[in-house]
Amino acid sequence: MAYIFHQDDLPSLVSVVPGRKRVFFVSKELSGTDSMLAGIMYYTADAASPYHFHKNCEHFYFIFDGSATVETEQGLRDLNPGDLVFIPAEEKHRLRAKEPLFYFEFQAPNRFETTILDGTKDDLLWERVDGKVWVQS
Repeated sequence: MAYIFHQDDLPSLVSVVPGRKRVFFVSKELSGTDSMLAGIMYYTADAASPYHFHKNCEHFYFIFDGSATVETEQGLRDLNPGDLVFIPAEEKHRLRAKEPLFYFEFQAPNRFETTILDGTKDDLLWERVDGKVWVQS
């Protein structure tokens, strides 16, 4: 059986560090699998992830709306709607919105550790709409 979700019916996670919001469509909580993690993300202008990497996890971004830069060890690249970014496991990266940004994020598997290289542990804290805090491992 197929399952259909509307983003407004799913829990939102708001970063403790202002400017980032995510809605997962596939997560262990929703689907019972940790094979992947997928959802949509919203960044306000100038919001950014910390410079970080994920151990044992491939990572994708697909930009729907807005513009951003992605920073890797190779430098900065501009991103615009229609761009797809693939980040191999353990590749250092950061995403920064130039303007309000809406994108799809996919990570596999959802059994990974995140190491922050530039930022704080608060960058991994997310508050649910109902007030619970999730910690990204």
